[in-house]
Amino acid sequence: MSAANATRRYLKSHEWAQLESDGSVTVGISEHAADALGELVFVELPSIGKTLAAGAAAAVVESVKAASDVYSPIAGTVIAVNAVLNDTPETINSDCYGSGWMFKLTPDSASGFADLLDEAAYAAAIA
Repeated sequence: MSAANATRRYLKSHEWAQLESDGSVTVGISEHAADALGELVFVELPSIGKTLAAGAAAAVVESVKAASDVYSPIAGTVIAVNAVLNDTPETINSDCYGSGWMFKLTPDSASGFADLLDEAAYAAAIA
């Protein structure tokens, strides 16, 4: 795993969520998931304005090995998507926590983020 990040949380299904200074939450898939999937060849992102429930399928990533749903870690409304991934989905493989982010949400509630796994709990879950 990459260096510890105190503002990042995880789902057991390998999504990460980062709380931003403006209160929005950036979402992507973990390094563990990107490595397990192999080279990504296609990403289907949610529509801006879409309302997502916590745990709902929000996006799809497809690799040469398999297609996988990406779940929303919290309830909220999509306010941005990383359109770069439409042409270069492999960005997730090379920089999943940086330029490989997938979408951003405005959370419905502040409480959902705190319920996610912290870095240590996620590391234990994938060990």
